Amino acid sequence: MAKALSKSQIASEIAEASGVTKKSAAEILELLATMAYKNAKNTFTLPGIGKLVLVNRKARIGRNPATGASIQIPAKKVVKFRVAKAAKDAILNAK
Repeated sequence: MAKALSKSQIASEIAEASGVTKKSAAEILELLATMAYKNAKNTFTLPGIGKLVLVNRKARIGRNPATGASIQIPAKKVVKFRVAKAAKDAILNAK
């Protein structure tokens, strides 16, 4: 399996494709991440890729795998990423 692209590799790919400097491409990536963090509670969508969604999980009963004892897991908020259909189709149907 191939290694994941690093931030600098992504920035250089963006810079090459769009004709901007690597520094400004890296700044665009930083701005995009900052916007995602700030707006995730209201759902942040990257068209064609997916969206960040804040989800409330209910309290539930879990089990300690070491002892088998039941434990109460409290309710909490979690961030989920839902992949867009266009991304699924592009990745899974690429042969």
